[in-house]
Amino acid sequence: MFEKTSPSQASARPPAVQRRGVERRRAILDAAEALLTEQGYAAATLKAIGERAGIPTASVYHYFSDRHQVDAELLQRHVSELDALTRAALDDPEPRTLREAVDAVIDPLLAYFRRHPSCAELWFAGRHEVLVDLVRAFDETQAERFWHFVVEHGLVPADTPRLVLRLALEACSRLFDVAFRHSPAGDDVTIDEARRLVTAYLETYAPQPPKRRL
Repeated sequence: MFEKTSPSQASARPPAVQRRGVERRRAILDAAEALLTEQGYAAATLKAIGERAGIPTASVYHYFSDRHQVDAELLQRHVSELDALTRAALDDPEPRTLREAVDAVIDPLLAYFRRHPSCAELWFAGRHEVLVDLVRAFDETQAERFWHFVVEHGLVPADTPRLVLRLALEACSRLFDVAFRHSPAGDDVTIDEARRLVTAYLETYAPQPPKRRL
């Protein structure tokens, strides 16, 4: 997706040249991640990334055609890690309530964004189409996984539309956006409101206890 050279071209290069290319590419990505973490999205320009990596800007263009390619490759790394974490989180607990199920989705995401500020910067401040598409695809995967999770644990009926879970996580994502705009670590008050909002919405679809006879 991101390489401009074909596999046959790369394999034709001497090993030392290939290794240097890999090292430079890694240095560029590491520099971008450091700038995102320390100074935020606006500061991580391709020029600043090259300076941080000790690589002339003209040489940076040999590996990445623009800043958006750097962003996309970094975010793809984070998405892969987040996907594994959220999948593991939903495999582990036995939620007794919808609130516990919602926490099982929110907690690993929140912890990851706080451990990796560069990911939060790309996720919430990066508005390029490629980044938006990556986030949207991740959200759709999580919504499908969450639907199976709450249905299998009997927290909502099996006939609950998948759209409900997509909307629930879309609302959660919007509030995460607000939380991380208010604070680099994510505003706890807003995150708690996200938990309440999603839980309350899903509870409207929860199985209702049988009515007691008078």
